[in-house]
Amino acid sequence: MPDEDLVETMRRLSKALTPRALDDTLRNITAAAVDLLPDVQYASITLLHEEDGRLETIAPTHDLLLPLDAAQYELRQGPCYQAAVDTVHVISPDLAADQRFPKYAAVAVAAGIRAQAGLRLFDAPKANAALNLYALDVGAFTNFDTLAALFAHQSAMALEYAREIDNLEEALRTRTTIGQAVGIVMERYKLTEQRAFAFLARLSQTSNVKLRRISEEVVEQVERQSNELK
Repeated sequence: MPDEDLVETMRRLSKALTPRALDDTLRNITAAAVDLLPDVQYASITLLHEEDGRLETIAPTHDLLLPLDAAQYELRQGPCYQAAVDTVHVISPDLAADQRFPKYAAVAVAAGIRAQAGLRLFDAPKANAALNLYALDVGAFTNFDTLAALFAHQSAMALEYAREIDNLEEALRTRTTIGQAVGIVMERYKLTEQRAFAFLARLSQTSNVKLRRISEEVVEQVERQSNELK
């Protein structure tokens, strides 16, 4: 890729992958892959859940990818499977001739996919993620290393920021819900704020249910009672 084309792609990439909420960021990554990366017709993300080894497809750009990703998970072979569980980047410019994935290649070629790439996006304590790129033409991704590394790096930055946003929003939601529950307990049992919080914390401990969930149940119960009186 000429230098001026690479610079333009970098500019468009940076704009396309501006961090947003996590779900939107995931969809933006796969959409940007199709829009900006050469030869890519379809894209999805594979998430590996470390606690149970489960593989999940996220933000596919076409329903065609769901059975293809599922076949890789079931057969335990293919670029997206390898990138999620083992190798950082896996490129297969000609699936039909790729001896690494004989069973999966037959499935992919039958669906019209001739080339594929898997790019690791991140490794985390609870999950790994890989970007899956699909092409209809043999020979795709042969000169892909620089742009692939750039895309993976930019995507990882957007994902990290998005996770921080989601964590912050969840913390704010949790704090708000607990605060509402404390207020309800204070009013119902004529307790101080400190004693009301201690009451909820004790319920959480004795029932082995998170304080957030206990608080949600208290708030939901009051809302149901209020609706019943209307």
